[in-house]
Amino acid sequence: MIIDADVHISPTRESGNSILVEELIERMDDAGVDKGLTWIQPPYVRSLLDNSLKYLYESVKRFPDRLLGFGWVDPNLGLDRCFDTIRRCIEEYGFYGVKLNGAQNTFYLDDETTSIPLIEAISRLGKPVAFHCGADVRDYTHPFLIAKVAKRFPETQFLMVHMGGAAFDDFSRSAIQAANECPNLTLIGSAIRSIPLIGAIKELGSHRVAFGSDTPFELMYLEIRKYQAFIEKEFTPEDGENIMWRTIAGALGLTP
Repeated sequence: MIIDADVHISPTRESGNSILVEELIERMDDAGVDKGLTWIQPPYVRSLLDNSLKYLYESVKRFPDRLLGFGWVDPNLGLDRCFDTIRRCIEEYGFYGVKLNGAQNTFYLDDETTSIPLIEAISRLGKPVAFHCGADVRDYTHPFLIAKVAKRFPETQFLMVHMGGAAFDDFSRSAIQAANECPNLTLIGSAIRSIPLIGAIKELGSHRVAFGSDTPFELMYLEIRKYQAFIEKEFTPEDGENIMWRTIAGALGLTP
């Protein structure tokens, strides 16, 4: 079993290297990936958010055994609209949780007037929250901001996507420190170099770090091979099972 914990799809091919759901499924088949934790694809356009989420929902309905849908909410659209989006994503679309991306949408993840009310709403519905956590827009998405939020909502599961990477530099050391302080925080090792990724697994344990490819921004089949190579060299087969699917399955509450 392999679950890729970071893949994106778009309803159009108009934005950069965007892919439709059919191409995602082809890439998953080619790489031997069974399921993908799937969200909408940047570059993000606010006017297309509702249509993109609807496309994701329809894609999950088409491929229910392959795609694990995850919502997206942008505080800049106003809290009332965001609350409605959260409700729709979870109650109507059946998504596993909702993602906030301070890098794409330009807000601080711990902001009391924008981000925190939305996290509270997701938490009340008993679903995980995913955060983009990268050095690309460091002030908005720093791991220490995520740790602050995770401590405030200890019963909520949080996913730290990119674990401080997504740039030539990275905040992986801070991401590991945040995860050490917050047992409700799972790291998704996408768009991050192998050395800090291996370090995170060794320090935190394989039950705290999940495989992710960041498709289509990275090549899924190459990311799979990278993981398989260092797992064979550095870790046990049981660790490999955790990293490649059990960790993210547990974070999402999936039945083994």
